[in-house]
Amino acid sequence: MKFIFPKNYNYNLKLFGFISYSTAIIDVILCVLILGLVNLVFKSINLKIYFFIGLYLPIVMFSVLGINKESFISVLRYIVKYFKNRRVYLYRKGN
Repeated sequence: MKFIFPKNYNYNLKLFGFISYSTAIIDVILCVLILGLVNLVFKSINLKIYFFIGLYLPIVMFSVLGINKESFISVLRYIVKYFKNRRVYLYRKGN
């Protein structure tokens, strides 16, 4: 069976069919950082679990659900670009 894809079709490989590989790698790195931070700060296993879930769940939900099918990395890039260049441009209409 042969499939014909148009030339302008953007084919992206995804992990489990819904999350891009670059986003999954970033999620794993953030998971390790948050887990290390939680292990350093708290001694009780209950507090470790609560704070890990509380800190990591929003990141995972944001990366899986996304914003308008954008990847997590591109959204972070847009946010950093916005904070770096926060100018408001006002233009005057010419007569």
